[in-house]
Amino acid sequence: MKNHWEILVEYRRAGLCEVAKLGAVAWVSGNKLIHSHGGDITTYGRSSVKPFHIKVFSKELDKSLTWEQKAIGVSSHNAEPCHLELAKSILRPSEQRLVQTPHTLPLQQFGKQIRKPSRWYHTCSGEHSALLRGCQLKGWPRVSYNLPTHPFHKGFIDVIRQTLGPQWSPQFIAKDGCNLPTVSFRLRELATLFSSLAKNKDSDWVWEAMVRNPYLIGGMNRVDSIVMKACMGQVVSKEGADGLLCLGIRHADFPQGLGVAIKTAHGTDHQAVWYIARAILASLDFSVRNPSPLRRQMPVVNPDILPPSLRPRIVGLSMRNEDEPVDDIWNA
Repeated sequence: MKNHWEILVEYRRAGLCEVAKLGAVAWVSGNKLIHSHGGDITTYGRSSVKPFHIKVFSKELDKSLTWEQKAIGVSSHNAEPCHLELAKSILRPSEQRLVQTPHTLPLQQFGKQIRKPSRWYHTCSGEHSALLRGCQLKGWPRVSYNLPTHPFHKGFIDVIRQTLGPQWSPQFIAKDGCNLPTVSFRLRELATLFSSLAKNKDSDWVWEAMVRNPYLIGGMNRVDSIVMKACMGQVVSKEGADGLLCLGIRHADFPQGLGVAIKTAHGTDHQAVWYIARAILASLDFSVRNPSPLRRQMPVVNPDILPPSLRPRIVGLSMRNEDEPVDDIWNA
């Protein structure tokens, strides 16, 4: 299959395309690729594969964490007060120094601005706390949990192979922004993983923890939190850095589970990915609100991101917020 970026969504002004957002989308049900747009590109899994990180410790953490702590362990949070409290609560104060996230400012800031970086403000601090707790319960060393030679990383590869096959190996391994290893996947492989997450949602607590507490997975104005809240337990959504969003969807038309992986070519763009995800979910009869409106531009999602059989379902889908003024004189 030829790999190339395609237009996923355009921002048009008075009918003329002013901005084109390029990327790729893969749809998988079970192990079958049912649609691809933009080619089967290779990308790092980044934070989108956190549900599979935590599966390494799903048995050990099941009785040790509350539902809220389980959710923060899968999160890429905004470092809002509720996120910080839960991330710290997983470890004893004497253990918190073991967290290896870099010192950063919060991903998004609301109200009073924070100026002093902290490890806890990092979007992955909740996951690191949960991984450290899991290592303790398994009797694994904790000082090196973020190295690719650690049993955690080997356990993660084993989890992935349960779905992608025993011969699967990543083409690339690198250090992620949170200091954990990140491995490469084909976009089709990421969609396959999230299809399995939907099909096997009752095999552990990961799906339920995410859909029970969508706000803890991201936070205010985060695409994955908004999608999961709107879809009421039938969809899990997980962002990954630099323009990646993965969806695991339970739908009557896809009894083997449906996984959709979206990657934008230009990196992180919450608004563009939000429009794309909204159109995908609308084609499956899920209703997700629009993001904040563009400035006198109209977003137009490329219907080719959808399988041909689903494209008629988004005809007439409005990409304009109901409270956004329409200036007919200027054809805004």
